[in-house]
Amino acid sequence: MTRPPALESSAYLLAARGQPVPHTPVWFMRQAGRALPEYRAAREGISMLESCMRPDLVVEITLQPVRRYGVDAAIFYSDIVLPLRAAGFDVEIKPGVGPVVADPVRDAAGVARVRPVTPGDVQFTTDAVQQLVSELGGTPLIGFAGAPFTVASYLVEGGPSKDFARTKAMMHRDPDLWHALADRLADVAIAYLAVQVEAGASAIQLFDSWAGGLSLRDYERFVMPHTAKVFEAIGQYGVPRVHFGVNTGELLGLMSAAGADVVGVDWRVPLDEAVRRTGPKPLQGNLDPALLFAGWDAIAPEIDRILTEGTAAPGHIFNLGHGVPPDADPDVLHRIVKYVQAKSAHVPA
Repeated sequence: MTRPPALESSAYLLAARGQPVPHTPVWFMRQAGRALPEYRAAREGISMLESCMRPDLVVEITLQPVRRYGVDAAIFYSDIVLPLRAAGFDVEIKPGVGPVVADPVRDAAGVARVRPVTPGDVQFTTDAVQQLVSELGGTPLIGFAGAPFTVASYLVEGGPSKDFARTKAMMHRDPDLWHALADRLADVAIAYLAVQVEAGASAIQLFDSWAGGLSLRDYERFVMPHTAKVFEAIGQYGVPRVHFGVNTGELLGLMSAAGADVVGVDWRVPLDEAVRRTGPKPLQGNLDPALLFAGWDAIAPEIDRILTEGTAAPGHIFNLGHGVPPDADPDVLHRIVKYVQAKSAHVPA
């Protein structure tokens, strides 16, 4: 799909490519929904996954933070388990819990149930992305998918987990079974990302939210090859590819080497230190979401510090170090956006 010419001067896309920017771009993970009262009103009486399968709601919810905050990028409203649900997997998102799988994947027969996702399975995604690109104009749309490990952890555990014991046990007890599952989930991620990019998304983000629960050795052996497969396949489209995980400070070097153009950094590692671990490539991050509740006198100095540390990277996209908490004050988020954009406006274009 031909993207609007105005996107060529997008601060987000320039930063993601390591090019000079008019200001440091800013957006927030989980900005589409969560804290906004207009989001809760739009979704009233509608389940999470159902709302993700209705283009009218996807468009409205994706646009809400762009209108409210003036962010430099929109993030597509969806969920990492949606492609599995669309392909017939019995998965639900239970409020206060997260994705819950009715029949967890624990053997070869379970792996076989993870079938390829086709564009026809997610036609609602194509429709929503195309409409969003038309309405967003010069604001880029970020598509996303769940990385193979994180999605696999939900399938194997049957839901959220603190220690990923069953998942790690599968890796070590039956590596062939694990790699078969992860390979299928890499194909799911590739297919879902391709649908979004072909419909007009300007960048993609691969969320490996729970990879921080792995050792460096296990990540390299069991996870990195499948993540690399996703990034390599999407590379043909020429859009920036962002990789993010939580508590992944020890993994940043491998996450970078897996093929990301931009590495997301949570709040635990300063950005100038992250550059040393990832190599010279653009970074995204990394204000601690907890500081949203600390008051502006505490927030502003932290923003200043992060902007300074971010200059060590070839490009910096300001973000939180994780997602927007559901009880965050939208006015604080709006103030952060305006502050970052104004504070960094002296950066040469």
